[in-house]
Amino acid sequence: MKLKNVIIASCTVLIFLSCATNPFTGKQTMALVSNAQLFPTAFAQYNQVLSESIVETGTARAEMITRVGQRIAVAAERWLNANGHQGYLADYEWEYKLIDEPTVNAWCMPGGKIVFYTGILPVAQNETGIAAIMGHEVAHALANHGQQRMSAAYIQQGVALAGNIAINNEEDRNTFNQYYGIGSQVGVMLPFSRSHETEADKIGLYLMAIAGYNPTEAAELWKRMKANSGGGAPPEILSTHPSNDSRIANLQALAPQAVAEAKKFGIQSFKPITSYSY
Repeated sequence: MKLKNVIIASCTVLIFLSCATNPFTGKQTMALVSNAQLFPTAFAQYNQVLSESIVETGTARAEMITRVGQRIAVAAERWLNANGHQGYLADYEWEYKLIDEPTVNAWCMPGGKIVFYTGILPVAQNETGIAAIMGHEVAHALANHGQQRMSAAYIQQGVALAGNIAINNEEDRNTFNQYYGIGSQVGVMLPFSRSHETEADKIGLYLMAIAGYNPTEAAELWKRMKANSGGGAPPEILSTHPSNDSRIANLQALAPQAVAEAKKFGIQSFKPITSYSY
């Protein structure tokens, strides 16, 4: 028991001393891995992905990805500077690449390394749709969601280790492992991931609006995402993401706030929505 208490106390102190502040929410977040450690690893992984992929360059749609990404990055810097977070992006190395692959996905590595797959372009449908996706993915990086997920995984593993050390009876230990694995995943890790998605949706709306893109179109994008998925998503409680319907309703409710936020930066109207050829 003494050993268990020492482990729990040590984890508590470690968590307390390893917190960072999310500039977009003001909340304290876990940061057991620093960005100084995380960014170089992320950059190396990004380069590895590019070396193994067909990267499209010089086309109108590749240039569009870069253009939208740059506008979202500028919007992020404007918002951060206006809210007292000058220099927050000093270590970011923005890069925007389009990979020729049918995967319906896009992502942003910690530190600003971004990939869009050509498979998502028909669902995005227009530049504003690209901006909604870009804003969301960049928001994950800006809010340090990758850092938080890694920290949460370390804590999950640490508690599991403490339990296995503290429980001497093999049968009881096996029962603990079974229920802890399911309980920590469904009761903690999955809700944690869903909260990140909802947070990134809100931040992404603000970024796209400040960049000059109409945030009301984000909900329309997710209607197309829902149609493209064919309704095959797992129940929300067992998913890393909110349900499509929850997400659409949330985006619709948040869009007026994003419009109001953009007006603070002098954005009174948004870029026209025109479809592109993909």
